[in-house]
Amino acid sequence: MTSIGADGTIRNAWKPGEPWVVDAMRAAEMDDLRLIYDSSNYVYLATLTHTEHGQGLGIYKPRRGERPLYDFPSATLYRREVAAYELSRLLGWDLIPPTVERGGPHGVGSLQLFIEHNPAEHYFELRDRDVYDEQFARFAAFDLMANNADRKGGHLLLDPHGHVWGIDNGLCFHEMHKVRTVIWDYSGSELPESWLDDIRRVIECIPTDDEADTLRRCLDADELAALIARCRELLARPVLPEMYPYRCVPWPLI
Repeated sequence: MTSIGADGTIRNAWKPGEPWVVDAMRAAEMDDLRLIYDSSNYVYLATLTHTEHGQGLGIYKPRRGERPLYDFPSATLYRREVAAYELSRLLGWDLIPPTVERGGPHGVGSLQLFIEHNPAEHYFELRDRDVYDEQFARFAAFDLMANNADRKGGHLLLDPHGHVWGIDNGLCFHEMHKVRTVIWDYSGSELPESWLDDIRRVIECIPTDDEADTLRRCLDADELAALIARCRELLARPVLPEMYPYRCVPWPLI
């Protein structure tokens, strides 16, 4: 049963930092699907029930509910959602909520842990608060590597503990350059050496490391090669770029 707080926030008993949450998401029964009506594709808020960990909430995006796009291969967006989580996990950056591929009432798709948040506190409301600068700059770097073509302001959620999470990552990892984002306020910022060490580690592990198995299964060979190339480019010039002279922001912005 969904719990709603006094401020209207939907509560989730399952938290992203729990060591068991990914396995529980894969094993839980999924029911009580509620369609999210303002989404481009079919997206559901689902109740997850696990014999040991009780009930939690997830965002279920079935493959067959994806709207065909002219510039992304059909029926691949759900795997790109999983790939975004896997890249964040391999980096050790905790940017993307736990996301898995699994079956559900409408077939195979992605299942992402629902993050408690106030929808009014999106990027454009938070960017003037200095406390979030490091998190947003890290997102800017991540989206360059993931080649995120749709980083809207409403895709950045602030949880009750002050951590920002990025959702709606289906339009990522195209082999052609497609970055469209609202996070341009940190242009010119240099990436810390610790971030560059994380990127170097990921470049080394993507081709053969067992830790990257899921990421490799989610993307084709050209997309993986392009991901590694973008990571190398960021290492060669570890500065967040200025806005491009062609389309570089999503629409709508939120």
